[in-house]
Amino acid sequence: MTLTFLLTTLVVVATPGTGVLFTLAAGLAHGTRQSLVAAFGCTLGIVPHMVAAITGLAALLHTSAVAFGIVKWAGVAYLLYMAWATLREKGALTVSDQAPASAGRTIVSAVLINVLNPKLTIFFFAFLPQFVSPGTPHELRQMLLLSAVFMLATFVVFAVYGVLAAAVRDQVISRPRVMDWLRRTFAVSFVALGAKLAFTRA
Repeated sequence: MTLTFLLTTLVVVATPGTGVLFTLAAGLAHGTRQSLVAAFGCTLGIVPHMVAAITGLAALLHTSAVAFGIVKWAGVAYLLYMAWATLREKGALTVSDQAPASAGRTIVSAVLINVLNPKLTIFFFAFLPQFVSPGTPHELRQMLLLSAVFMLATFVVFAVYGVLAAAVRDQVISRPRVMDWLRRTFAVSFVALGAKLAFTRA
């Protein structure tokens, strides 16, 4: 493991995306506990991509336009659903003082957000091998270790985002106009991320 790997991981993880957006919304909507649950769910959603990269399934997504397209458009559809649900004031993205969604529901939503992101699989496929010594007897162990570090960094960074959002929750929920603005901002952001994913090529 090198300093370059750690710095690159932090940059990638800290860059706002669907997972960060979901965790922020959970923190604003229902506080610290729910934001940590969302961060855990987003981290858990990395596991399938890690397995795909290690087993070589990522190569299929990278070379097969059909396979990549199926995952990509499923991800686009889910992001558009998240935008619609936000505007309809449903799910963990509702910024309000109502009772939070169950932890299980939040985790499922968070996992789906990352699972339906083919860019993450390709990222693992292209990123991890650069930091693994080829031909060594411990190649698999190295990939597992690097993946674990990436997941830990994801949870920590997302948790920080969520806790900071939860810290200003009381100020947010006491201002209806701010809640409406945030809800619309989240919805537009999900649509924008969906559009960006739609134009992504394998």
